[in-house]
Amino acid sequence: MEESQVPARTTPSPVAGTEVETQVEHQFDELEVDAPRVGIVMGSKSDMPVMEKAKKELDERSILSEVRVMSAHRDPDVVAEYAKNASARGLRVIIAGAGLAAALPGVVAAHTDLPVIGVPLTSSTSVAGGLDALLAIAQMPPGVPVACVGVGAAKILDA
Repeated sequence: MEESQVPARTTPSPVAGTEVETQVEHQFDELEVDAPRVGIVMGSKSDMPVMEKAKKELDERSILSEVRVMSAHRDPDVVAEYAKNASARGLRVIIAGAGLAAALPGVVAAHTDLPVIGVPLTSSTSVAGGLDALLAIAQMPPGVPVACVGVGAAKILDA
């Protein structure tokens, strides 16, 4: 069956006994778009010097990305909205950098089905040079999958 012939799915409606017809989500996956494919988020502007490394690496590989600063603690509704709409806007993965309690990667993962890569960051107030953030990200509870890289490792590959 050709993709254009794939029948629409139906889902139950809030109104008893009716169904709502929806389009197949993967119908447009192969279309070329100018939308970012990777979202890079961080909890504070002070995280920018480290997280810029991820942006630079993606740019060098011609992978479109976007950068946002949003705090899981100060702006939880903004973070939730960003994560919920990420897939619909064309994102395929989110890289989330956070220090201290490092809640941002987990909060993002709680609101999206996209893969989330957590980057633990350190700061002048960080315990043991970022160990607090590393443990916070690496120890996410079951059902909130977050990949975790090394402390400050926004760019994994060194050229």
